[in-house]
Amino acid sequence: MVGNNVSHAMNKTKRRFDANLVKKRFYIPEEDKWVTLKVSTSALKTINKIGISAAIKEAKSKGFLK
Repeated sequence: MVGNNVSHAMNKTKRRFDANLVKKRFYIPEEDKWVTLKVSTSALKTINKIGISAAIKEAKSKGFLK
């Protein structure tokens, strides 16, 4: 997404709104291994809510993962 930085004097310069991404390690007990994922903070909240196994299962069903 793009927008403007607006100063106090109402000068406008172009800027970008990037996704809020974090690199996070998750332990998957079914596979007994750690995986490192680069996820958005909204996805991190979803993983914390439903669990990493359910989130991976849902992502595979939607076609986000192979």
